[in-house]
Amino acid sequence: MYGIFLDSETTGLHPVKHAIIDIAFKIIDLTTGHCKTEYHSVVKQPQSVWDQKDIHSIAINQFSWEEIQQGLPAKVVAENIIDRFNAIPINRDNAVFICQNPSFDRGFFIQLVDTYRQEELNWPYHWLDLASMFWAAQVAASQREGTPIPDSIRFSKNAIARTYHIPPENDRHRSMNGVNHLIACYKAVLNLNWTHNKEETL
Repeated sequence: MYGIFLDSETTGLHPVKHAIIDIAFKIIDLTTGHCKTEYHSVVKQPQSVWDQKDIHSIAINQFSWEEIQQGLPAKVVAENIIDRFNAIPINRDNAVFICQNPSFDRGFFIQLVDTYRQEELNWPYHWLDLASMFWAAQVAASQREGTPIPDSIRFSKNAIARTYHIPPENDRHRSMNGVNHLIACYKAVLNLNWTHNKEETL
């Protein structure tokens, strides 16, 4: 079984008004921890998209107009993603997407590979979120220890990381940094001891 650990950066929060400008993923064998392939690209966008950016989102990811213009066109990024998935190959029986915020990432991912194309390719439609895994782990721990579920639990990735003494993600958000931080948190939440972590880029 494979996990597609994915993260994205965008010009804002609204997938109709805003656009994806940075995407990264690593496809991990969930049994061994082997990285089968990885991908990262800045996504070039036109001036009209940049003009509608949300300044608060850009303050977080700190992308500049000049950086975005050095990226690849969305169509090329989509073709690259399809090629990486097909090389394994990825399908809905052997893989799941894993994100910190799948409702966000999925909404922008379809700007690159739309839902109908994903259906044609038989890609996974299950997008799992780290926060739910963390919640399940907290509930299981409470039952195991005979203690009540905490009155307040924070579910941001950095809050989850703090629980397991993992450093926070870099303040200047970039998708591949987000992917690596997500994988570290996933391993901690599930108490995984992957002995193999060598990249096997196809």
